[in-house]
Amino acid sequence: MLGDNLPPPSAVVALYKKYNINKMRLFHPDSETLHALRSSGISVVLGVRNEEIISLASNIKATDNWVNSYVVPYNDVNIQYVVVGNEVIPGELGKYVAPAIEYLRHSLNNKGFGRVVLTTAVSGTALANSYRPSQTVFSPGAIADMKAVIDVLRHYGDDQHVVMANVYPYFAYAAEPQYISIEYAQFLSQQPVVRDGIFHYYNLFDAMVDSYYAAMEKVGGGMLRILASESGWPSAGNGNFTTRELAQRYNRNLIDHIARKRTPRRPNVPIDGFIFAMFNENKKPAGIEQNWGLFYPDGRPVYPLL
Repeated sequence: MLGDNLPPPSAVVALYKKYNINKMRLFHPDSETLHALRSSGISVVLGVRNEEIISLASNIKATDNWVNSYVVPYNDVNIQYVVVGNEVIPGELGKYVAPAIEYLRHSLNNKGFGRVVLTTAVSGTALANSYRPSQTVFSPGAIADMKAVIDVLRHYGDDQHVVMANVYPYFAYAAEPQYISIEYAQFLSQQPVVRDGIFHYYNLFDAMVDSYYAAMEKVGGGMLRILASESGWPSAGNGNFTTRELAQRYNRNLIDHIARKRTPRRPNVPIDGFIFAMFNENKKPAGIEQNWGLFYPDGRPVYPLL
């Protein structure tokens, strides 16, 4: 939504339907967008603003107000997840995530929305020692807060056992192209690139997801499932690392991989995820940040994808 030339929410919903896109992630509640999503059938991941987390962690009155504002009036919107914070662990807000999830769980249950899954979204900064996935642990700044979140989630029903993780092979490849091949970053390797005991990795995406699994196992979260809350590849902004062809190939291969494959560490657990992002956004910093979109603001695809 960070653009001054983007289409209105009703047109965005129409664009989703045109291209048979059936899931949407909103980083914060937006009443106009939620209204446009009514009876659309699109599954929604609804984010809590990072700046609201402290308030929601304080008492159930605050979470009741949030649910009454953004969930109850839109009972004809298919809100599947509520995400408490985006990349706030590690950080000063991290300690408030678990109590905010607990209060929101009570408020959602009391209002008849017990089916909504609560979670948080973390980035690779929460991990340490992640070259070989099995050796990965949560970083010192993240471990206490992640353990608190996992301890809360593990006591809910099996369908609530989800942690979201932002998974970006692009950043690893662009930072160290001398060590990471484009084939490994884009699902093209024909031979295993990383051998980690009994687990063999043909692509960086799987290695990153399994790094989260390994870290969670070490703090009692082995029953939780990882959902890739963001992944993608910018189409411009960093020279030959960011062409439309590379972005198209990565996202096409990501879709195919998620549809057909499993990670080595979780061979029986389906992968799910979201491509970042719907539109190129001109109010973001210049460079790659403006060029993650699948579509231009006028609705034209940046490249053929589906």
